[in-house]
Amino acid sequence: MLRVGLTGGIGSGKSAVSARLAERGAVVIDSDVLAREVVARGTEGLAEVVAAFGPRVLTAEGELDRPVLGKLVFGDETARRSLESIIHPRVRLRSAELEEAAAARSSTAIVVHDIPLLVETGQAAAGHRRFDLVLVVDVPVEVQVERLTTQRGMTAAEAEQRIASQVSRADRLAAADVVLDNSGSLDDLDRRVAEVWATFEQRLRHGPDTKR
Repeated sequence: MLRVGLTGGIGSGKSAVSARLAERGAVVIDSDVLAREVVARGTEGLAEVVAAFGPRVLTAEGELDRPVLGKLVFGDETARRSLESIIHPRVRLRSAELEEAAAARSSTAIVVHDIPLLVETGQAAAGHRRFDLVLVVDVPVEVQVERLTTQRGMTAAEAEQRIASQVSRADRLAAADVVLDNSGSLDDLDRRVAEVWATFEQRLRHGPDTKR
């Protein structure tokens, strides 16, 4: 089995890469999906969030009110860390369960952990890394801003603020074993995903290769 950590800055097109890897047969474990699952209505995770932030973070139906919670933690490092201490361990446990299930189905599975904050949460750091390869989807900051303003309706200032709230491009690239440049067309993206997939298959067959 090959364990791949996939990450990229906001607006990089990481989700498009993840979808294309899934089409090629990868088992994709999406941490954003799991982060919602572990605080769904009726879960222990949601109960802990309410205990930490109060009933104001619940909708009338008893679901987590994400916009309200987002306002509480955005820009407040203590609140953010409190939330992360509830969500991150549960997401990692669930990820490990899904990875184990994939390994049981196939010894040659390529398991891609789609983690937006992979670098920020220290999962690419020496001594803590649990991936065979880290794949970083990369675009210049100006491309991120352009995509966020045209595709998500943000102002340039909002886009720049969101980008600045994440780890720097340089730090993300420093953690990469494989870099996928997604600043071109969709045809370019398809070609590059095919190249990355070939790298994964080679790693499965022959073991570690040089960093690229």
